[in-house]
Amino acid sequence: MRRAIALAARALGDTSPNPVVGCVVLDAAGRPAGEGHHVRAGGPHAEVAALADAGERARGGTAVVTLEPCTHTGRTGPCVRALAEAGVARVVYAVADPTPVAGGGAAALAAAGIDAEGGLLADEAAAGNEAWLTAALRGRPYVLWKYAATLDGRSAAADGTSRWITSPAARADVHRLRAEADAVVVGSGTVRADDPQLAVRGPRAEAGVTQPLRVVADTAGTALGPGARLLDGSAPTLVAVADDAAAGPLAAVLDDAAARAGRRAGVVRIPRAADGRGLDVTALLAALYGRDVRSVLLEGGPTLAGAFLAAGVVDRVVCYLAPVLLGAGPAALADAGIGTIGEALRLDVTAVDHLGPDLRLTAVPGPAPEPPATKES
Repeated sequence: MRRAIALAARALGDTSPNPVVGCVVLDAAGRPAGEGHHVRAGGPHAEVAALADAGERARGGTAVVTLEPCTHTGRTGPCVRALAEAGVARVVYAVADPTPVAGGGAAALAAAGIDAEGGLLADEAAAGNEAWLTAALRGRPYVLWKYAATLDGRSAAADGTSRWITSPAARADVHRLRAEADAVVVGSGTVRADDPQLAVRGPRAEAGVTQPLRVVADTAGTALGPGARLLDGSAPTLVAVADDAAAGPLAAVLDDAAARAGRRAGVVRIPRAADGRGLDVTALLAALYGRDVRSVLLEGGPTLAGAFLAAGVVDRVVCYLAPVLLGAGPAALADAGIGTIGEALRLDVTAVDHLGPDLRLTAVPGPAPEPPATKES
């Protein structure tokens, strides 16, 4: 099963809206006979790839797979049928499929006379498929907020300069996060201050990684100018604007980008937030989900991060903390709707790692704070 989990991880960022899945087939004597993983949506599922690798040695054997085999026919046929036709006698899977469309594989296997057992290394397999499972259960993309800060919590200097707070090792790790995400989201402030590119660069790009969708939350539709790096054609770009924003200026910029790079960036209109400041985060995530985005890397500045946290949609936080002091400058997080210490969002730190001189802290939101006790009269 650990080998199957490792195989699944090879395709992180490449399979949406499908999960990452790995499979190892053992022959009737329990010896490895074949293996495979789901490479891309529309392609063979992990079980089919592993069965093809095993050939006739699969007959009477065992399929070990990270996710319960599917029962539905989409762009490919149901894996339960493929396993039955290959003559597999037993299936061991880690995580049950929670979707109503594809779930129920264990029962279907049993009906086909195949012994099925679930739960082996379920926690490890679920961790590798965390983004897809979160999206499947919550009906919105999984959100990982990444930010870099100095030891005193600054995201930039007082004069606005912000590049290279962290080391090359930390910056390389950010490209790993981008490669594993379906979309990278920033706000208009980040675009104006940094003119980011947001594409995956380095060895992963050279290996042919699927570039994430670059998303700009730009309420007024005025942040992108001619020549913006986000419109360079190296990855697809989507500009999210308010549903009442003027169309003319942005359309002219996108027309220019199409002429230069041969690719037109898309535009999606999103309702404004209830307080009129920025876009409705929940509606933005719903629009991305409708475009097959199942995981989001939030790289926006303090304002956008505050909006996502206030909306309660951040599933994981990765902080790159540099041993640097600035003493002044913008904080890493702006207003998140927290007015008192009792409302503070408490995080559970799950990992602390050294990356060069920097620390990488990984954390997940803890339980919601208890409401204050009321005195009885």
